[in-house]
Amino acid sequence: MMTKNELENPQNNFQRNTSNKQLIFQQNHLEDLFNQFVIFIDASKNTVRTYRGSLKQWFLYLKENQIVQPTAETVRQYRDYLQENGKKPTTVKNYVIAVKRFFAWTEEAGFYPNIAKYIKSGHLSKNFKKDYLTSSQAKKILDEIDRSTLKGKRDYAMLVTMLTMGLRTIEITRANIEDIRTKGDATVLYVQGKGHKEKDDLIRMPYHVETAIRDYLSVRNIANPSAPLFVSTSNHNHNGRMTTRSIRRIVKTAFISAGFNSPRLTAHSTRHTAATLSLLNGATLQQTQELLRHRNIGTTEIYAHNIDAATNPAANDVEEAIFGKSI
Repeated sequence: MMTKNELENPQNNFQRNTSNKQLIFQQNHLEDLFNQFVIFIDASKNTVRTYRGSLKQWFLYLKENQIVQPTAETVRQYRDYLQENGKKPTTVKNYVIAVKRFFAWTEEAGFYPNIAKYIKSGHLSKNFKKDYLTSSQAKKILDEIDRSTLKGKRDYAMLVTMLTMGLRTIEITRANIEDIRTKGDATVLYVQGKGHKEKDDLIRMPYHVETAIRDYLSVRNIANPSAPLFVSTSNHNHNGRMTTRSIRRIVKTAFISAGFNSPRLTAHSTRHTAATLSLLNGATLQQTQELLRHRNIGTTEIYAHNIDAATNPAANDVEEAIFGKSI
């Protein structure tokens, strides 16, 4: 471990181990190095955990290959190594992004040049990994839910909320009863989105969603407005806040019960469904971006691209040119 003086003056310490500011990555200093990096990125606990896991793989790669002074070529080789060893494109991209962010910090701190500055993090497909539901499929899933029980009323209200308002499972988990409020002449739900520390986003709540939620809450008969909007009905967590894992399981079970059993249909498919049906039924890109709370409209454009590809008549035109017009 470093001494108190070394921790307070990390740059002096690392410069003693370097020549021309070439940082030597010694295993006994990595934890202290990472702690300094965490202060720099000023991120949430989940983000810090993600960076820790990603950078652990990078430092393990350096150790196994006995590299103490990595170069840009080292980062390229690391990226190729991840790809060649079967890592998913998303995983490769996230691992390389962590390395790029880390070396941006080492350069700013004067520890080491930013060797990853011009390294591309990898290519991601312009298609989503999960499918969406058609409007008739979504309706069938909802109709199959038995709403005569408390659990059924909860599952129905939760599913219809996710399918129409595009909420993530983490946003469902965080929602409280008091987050349902009035804005102008509309009922809205305040949401703590992904990466947010407060409930600073709001989504207009459609009439059918509000009716389903009110029906569910009337049976629960809870007076505390700060109580979770959706609660567990299990014995070991009765009336407790639901976990994202349990929500995913409930959604998947509802899909299967309605006859839609596919590995490409998951809880996240509800969000894809909301986005796709929004665009198909006349919403603009900006309106759908606002519904999903995408920071980058490019993410929303992927939905529009997929819709255009699916409805593109060009293949039929080619078929007609070869085989003649169908009767």
